[in-house]
Amino acid sequence: MSSVNNNLSWTKGSAIPDASEYSFGIVWAEWNEDITGAMRDGAYKTLIANGAKPENIITKAVPGSFELTLGAQMMAENTDVDAVICIGCVIQGETKHFDFICSAVAHGITDLNREFGIPFVFGVLTPDNQQQAIDRAGGKHGNKGDEAAITAIKMVALEDSF
Repeated sequence: MSSVNNNLSWTKGSAIPDASEYSFGIVWAEWNEDITGAMRDGAYKTLIANGAKPENIITKAVPGSFELTLGAQMMAENTDVDAVICIGCVIQGETKHFDFICSAVAHGITDLNREFGIPFVFGVLTPDNQQQAIDRAGGKHGNKGDEAAITAIKMVALEDSF
């Protein structure tokens, strides 16, 4: 099914668990701030809407998406969060820089999941252009920050279920 005219943030599957007993970190990239700021705000509001307490949400900025991995690691090492949401946006350009950054960030966040044993959620947009980013940061395709927050809540609850 084509996603051209769909709000992609509509969530399917199990109900969203109550987040009131959990703590979350949000590490967001300042590069492309109009996009990442909207995603950060969406993630924060979604956590609150699902019961998370403001005092249990720590938000830190890093310069760009490449720095998300280290910023998220610092969050895990220096706070007592149950999950870290990593928010960034890398827009395709004319060079291979896009490929290197996206690959490094994806692998870095994956490695953090295994190393720390807590959820590190990949909330990084990799659009072809600015309009695609806008469409996914609160535009016609929803807000990927919302989705990242829901993923974090569900993953922490999953861990609690074992």
